[in-house]
Amino acid sequence: MEDSVLRNQEPADVFFYFEELSKIPRGSGNEQAVSDYLVSFAKTHGLYVVQDAAQNVLIKSPGSAGYENSPGVVIQGHMDMVCEKAPGVIHDFLKDPIRLQVRDDMLYATGTTLGADDGIAVAMGLAVLADKSIPHPPLELLVTTCEETGMDGAHALDPETISGRTLINIDSEEEGILTVSCAGGCTARISIPVSWEHPAADMAFLTLTVEGLKGGHSGIEIHKGRANANKLIARLLDHLTEKMSISLCSIDGGSKHNAIARDARAVLGFRKEDEALLREEVEKLERVLQDECKTVDPDLRILLASPEKQPEQAFTANSAHQIIQFLYLIPNGVQTMSMDIEGLVESSLNLGVIETKENAVEIISAIRSSVGSIKADIFHTIVSLANLTNGKVIEESSYPEWRYNPDSKVRTLFADLYEKMFGQKPLINAIHAGLECAIFDEMFGGKMDMISIGPSMVGVHTAEEHLSIPSTQRTWELLKEALKAMC
Repeated sequence: MEDSVLRNQEPADVFFYFEELSKIPRGSGNEQAVSDYLVSFAKTHGLYVVQDAAQNVLIKSPGSAGYENSPGVVIQGHMDMVCEKAPGVIHDFLKDPIRLQVRDDMLYATGTTLGADDGIAVAMGLAVLADKSIPHPPLELLVTTCEETGMDGAHALDPETISGRTLINIDSEEEGILTVSCAGGCTARISIPVSWEHPAADMAFLTLTVEGLKGGHSGIEIHKGRANANKLIARLLDHLTEKMSISLCSIDGGSKHNAIARDARAVLGFRKEDEALLREEVEKLERVLQDECKTVDPDLRILLASPEKQPEQAFTANSAHQIIQFLYLIPNGVQTMSMDIEGLVESSLNLGVIETKENAVEIISAIRSSVGSIKADIFHTIVSLANLTNGKVIEESSYPEWRYNPDSKVRTLFADLYEKMFGQKPLINAIHAGLECAIFDEMFGGKMDMISIGPSMVGVHTAEEHLSIPSTQRTWELLKEALKAMC
């Protein structure tokens, strides 16, 4: 570990494995190498391992001395990470390792997402299995794939391979909070057909860009009221079409369905004599939006610049009108708040991605709700809106809500241990983000007793993601004590 960034950090074994994982590109859909690494780990340590067709990995270890006949426990996390980088950063997520750095007591990547979501769960699971001095019941480490893009690995899991009926998910992002329930969700993939025409020969072109927004996780941070670049650019386009004649040549924005869009861009055609008016109206609306967003997104910028290449075609006027109106009208952000749990977002919608394709504009929105009927109603709202534009909507990656279990033994165990170890009661919490626990709850017919924990991390799904090293140490000690108590 002579070139290790984390060699002096505790817990040493956890950070050793986290650093090893950080060397392996593991964006969603690119998990073969990290999946094979986990299989190799299991074989090296003489442990039973299963790698399924979805590249999920299940590693089993017998109970330690005195725990051989204890009920089995599952430690669970996902191996994939969200791949985001800061503007101007050169990083190929298909082949480059994550470059780690320590600042004070925080662990960062260098200009990219860190991958602590959810590499820290995998690292803790491997550290438990590798350390023969840690007492534990029969243990199963379940590491799934494609969690960030729809929980596909969890959906593909064969429940017959899992023996334990107590599950510790390590995919939460704030220490001192024990998560016991979460929202369900789905992805709405919308395709709106477009027709093309050749722009006038004397037309000028500029690229309109919205940038500088914070973005963030659409489940964890949707309640913070952060601006969505996809919605802002729709508002800009709607405003401009009222003031002047423009041609829309393309529109693109966002990068992930479950990330609040930080930037968006549209290539516009216009009469050369209208350029001054165009710039004036953009500057005017930029001031308005900067004022509206000054608290949550103070770095918002709206730019006009020459396009990288001259457009050869533009949407017809009708196609452009339908696209702009759809994007302007589609719901976004918090939709309802829970009447049962104060402060909990009950349902939301995130306009995550806009992409101009050959014959259509594709729009991807993430729907979340802790009430299944509301999730269905939001989806139907999108379908109804798309019908007005001859668009089509496909529901993808639907997952259920995780229902609260009033009789959970693992919740009581962790709550008591946390108070005993750290001198304060943990918060028992439900979250608006989705967790794989919801799929397991349905898959095992409510018979899997589950809890979700994790160390404190900030800026998840952004290039500013960072992990608290002291919190990781405390979470690790809590995990070990809980395993010891499960006799």
